[in-house]
Amino acid sequence: MNTVREARPGDVPTILQLIHDLAIYEKEPDAVKNTVPRLQEALFGASPSVYAHVAEADGEIQGFALWFLNYSTWEGVNGIYLEDLYVRPDARGAGHGKALLRRLAQIATERGYARVEWSVLDWNEPSIRFYESLGARPQTGWSTFRLTGAALSGFAGTAAQ
Repeated sequence: MNTVREARPGDVPTILQLIHDLAIYEKEPDAVKNTVPRLQEALFGASPSVYAHVAEADGEIQGFALWFLNYSTWEGVNGIYLEDLYVRPDARGAGHGKALLRRLAQIATERGYARVEWSVLDWNEPSIRFYESLGARPQTGWSTFRLTGAALSGFAGTAAQ
């Protein structure tokens, strides 16, 4: 039986393993710095900053969605930003990804949020086709920018002076 549920503290090691698996799929096998204690604190600490849902089949986690709230200044309400969606390769095609996204859409509509959004790598055609089949559309005219590493710390030092 396939189910989607909120993640529980005992799921954290499995979710972290799936994050590592996602990094391998996205051709960044050494990029994950997260740890079980860090993820445990982010999901279940005193002030959770992220949320997760898991898809199960026969009691085994087959995939996960990790998300957080964003805010639309124009709409004046929150939205959901889907940081990661991943389903084990051998479990794909069984509806787990669709069920996870549907649950996030339900949460958004129940709470009056304006949107659910995420990023996808340009080369990831299977995911792009899947998202488009659900009615999602890419945002045109926008580019993602990011400050990290030396650029982040360098700019922070410059800004503090």
